[in-house]
Amino acid sequence: MSTETLTINSLGAEGDGIAHGPDGPIYVPYSLPGETVTVARVKNEASLFSILTPSPDRIEPVCRHFGPEGKGGACGGCSLQHMAGPAYGTYKRQLVIDALKARGIMAEVSALVEAHPGERRRLVYTVRNRERGLIFGFNQSGTHHVVPVEDCPITTPGILDRLAALKAICRAMASGSDAFRMTVIETTTGLDVSLDGVRGGLKERERRAITETVLTLKGIARVSVNGEIVIEPQKPLLDFAGALVAVPPGAFTQATRQAEEAMAALVLDHVGKAKKVADLFAGIGTFALRLARKAQVLAVESDEKALAALDFAARTTQGLKPVKVERRDLFRRPLTPAELKGFDAVVFDPPRAGAEAQSAELARSGVKTLVAVSCNALTLARDLQILTAGGYRIDTITPIDQFLWSPHVEVVAVLSKV
Repeated sequence: MSTETLTINSLGAEGDGIAHGPDGPIYVPYSLPGETVTVARVKNEASLFSILTPSPDRIEPVCRHFGPEGKGGACGGCSLQHMAGPAYGTYKRQLVIDALKARGIMAEVSALVEAHPGERRRLVYTVRNRERGLIFGFNQSGTHHVVPVEDCPITTPGILDRLAALKAICRAMASGSDAFRMTVIETTTGLDVSLDGVRGGLKERERRAITETVLTLKGIARVSVNGEIVIEPQKPLLDFAGALVAVPPGAFTQATRQAEEAMAALVLDHVGKAKKVADLFAGIGTFALRLARKAQVLAVESDEKALAALDFAARTTQGLKPVKVERRDLFRRPLTPAELKGFDAVVFDPPRAGAEAQSAELARSGVKTLVAVSCNALTLARDLQILTAGGYRIDTITPIDQFLWSPHVEVVAVLSKV
């Protein structure tokens, strides 16, 4: 390990400052472009010691758990709290521009739709329930060390106000050395709590302890362990424009309601007056159920439980157009141009791997309007390259901040058949 002084030249895709070293880039977390810093370096990774010349874009972090001096170690949830808002927004927009440029796409990218503190409704905690006490928090970046967290500026008050209840549920589990995950989703009926990675499954005495604990608590809709429901005082429901969806244990949901609504507004606006729409990688119906207010919808999804929740909500919500559901692995069996015939618009929101196979089929189709929703600008750029080569024009690209103070960015791209 060596100690040296560096000048930070740029920010990397993971939010680390990058200095130009004699043997290549050196990555310095919690630094900003233009800063002169002292670091301890091992190969191309460095730990920040001090800031000799701060950037004018540097601000004081709002969270005591953030940064190299964070309490109990740096929480790995945020990487950019030290960056002022305008520079932060420019950085996130530039991530999308750079991903597109790498694929030869020179489309205009709109300003970032901003996120704000207190909006995160889905979080994943790491828990160790040991005899000497409960450790409840987030992993330190790049390690298995759990940073105990008592507050969090990105989290909704509805979750923060129930941290004591969440810890009580964790204490009902037998103590041991193995860590497990607790995913918490704030729903309209209370918190949906999923414990996953519990080694050896749930013992009967733990089941009784969890049940008795939850019955004494307020605001807990459900607790499940390794996908099995233990107790469900109320169905955990999410509201998609009046369609109430009972969330299956472990189902994917957007991390913030505000980002979800921003994405949905763009989808609905650009689908316009389409009468027949396909929603691919539909999940629990985030877009499909909203689209069904004005169009017939085919919702395609591989997850059986998610699709069943979508289907039930569609059948029990008044005022919707017909919604047809199909369980299908779109990575292995994408919809073909023949199957897409007759659709006025297609919306697709794949996982981080993107929709390469489906994009190739869409490129050969005659669908007039496509709306691509993505959590990965790199795979989105690849898919857009396929679609533009097939005769589609990019109309708009909008980045949306859902994971505040992180390098992750959502994108909604709208395309038209030329």
